[in-house]
Amino acid sequence: MHSFEQYMPTKIVFGKEAELKAGVLAKECNAKKVLLVYGGGSVVRSGLLKRVEGALKEEGMEVKELGGVKPNPRMSLAREGVEMAIAFGADLILAVGGGSCIDTAKAIAVAVAKPGVDLEEFWSKKVPVEKALPVGAVLTIAAAGSEMSDSTVLTNEETGKKAGINSDFVRPKFAMLNPELMYTLPKYQLTCGIVDIMMHTMERYFTHVEGNELTDEIAEGVLRTVVRNGLKAFENPQDYDALSEIMWCGSISHNNMTGLGRPKDFSCHKLGHEIGGKFDEAHGATLSAVWGSWARYVYELDVSRFARFGKKVWGIEEADENKAALLAIEETEKFFTKIEMPISIGQMKIGVQPDHVLEEMADSATKGDTISLGCFKKLRKQDMYEIYKAANHE
Repeated sequence: MHSFEQYMPTKIVFGKEAELKAGVLAKECNAKKVLLVYGGGSVVRSGLLKRVEGALKEEGMEVKELGGVKPNPRMSLAREGVEMAIAFGADLILAVGGGSCIDTAKAIAVAVAKPGVDLEEFWSKKVPVEKALPVGAVLTIAAAGSEMSDSTVLTNEETGKKAGINSDFVRPKFAMLNPELMYTLPKYQLTCGIVDIMMHTMERYFTHVEGNELTDEIAEGVLRTVVRNGLKAFENPQDYDALSEIMWCGSISHNNMTGLGRPKDFSCHKLGHEIGGKFDEAHGATLSAVWGSWARYVYELDVSRFARFGKKVWGIEEADENKAALLAIEETEKFFTKIEMPISIGQMKIGVQPDHVLEEMADSATKGDTISLGCFKKLRKQDMYEIYKAANHE
């Protein structure tokens, strides 16, 4: 086992009616004024927002609301939230929603803790994250894993750039996970989330570092579990047991448990972020659209790793490792197709793109070819372009 550091400060309350613990959990953080961050009207129509607000007020807290968070969360709304939180005197930011809401709450928490510094200063890495207000979450979508992660991602509409920052300061203090809150999700959001969970795991799993037996087993177990239950939930979106497994897989996939003792690659996330930032495509769709092309581009660097993935996750018994590796990539794409997720750029809403757009995205991702991305294979601008080109078909 290789050396690592792990920090998981998030208290998890899992199960039916978990959201009713919001007030008690906020009180444990000594909160008195809570800014609620949420997305569209679904949490209002379902009564979830009212239940959470009621639980907070029962513990004597004042509450302010900030709605309007969208997928690929916007920096402009987070800026509004910073101003609101400062004026209100918020001492806790509580997200009610999925990863976009939680990421927005985290961003607000970072900037409120350092008044006068614009969010872009943190996102451009000009100003380090040295503190943040406490953040909590009521999770409604299993996907991003932001409820236990050290990361937060925003899209700057002015630049069209989608990027993230990492800091233990933004790990939520608590998260409430009630699988029943996923019952009303559109199927597309459910399947985008399944892809994101798998990608958070695979971006850590595909590494040249050997000797992390338990880490491998955890990652492979998460992948098998989310595939098996993902198919069940796709057929029955109100299968409580299946959604329970998916929801917990989402948290484990991105709290670093699936990658302890080895580096994170996350080059597919970089490829996807460029598409999401430029075209506002759903995050999960941007990942499934490019993963197969990335995998075929890099697999020969460690055929055995992909062959193991095929055996442990997909049950492939092919003795020829090269064939087994390619079959593993095919099986992953077949699964994406089964849950109606794209496996190429052309299958997304944006369709096949002109060559110059692919070059622009490759250039943007590598900051004008000044940096390399990933670690399984360090990708430069030309590499990114080749992967986009391979994915750029119907």
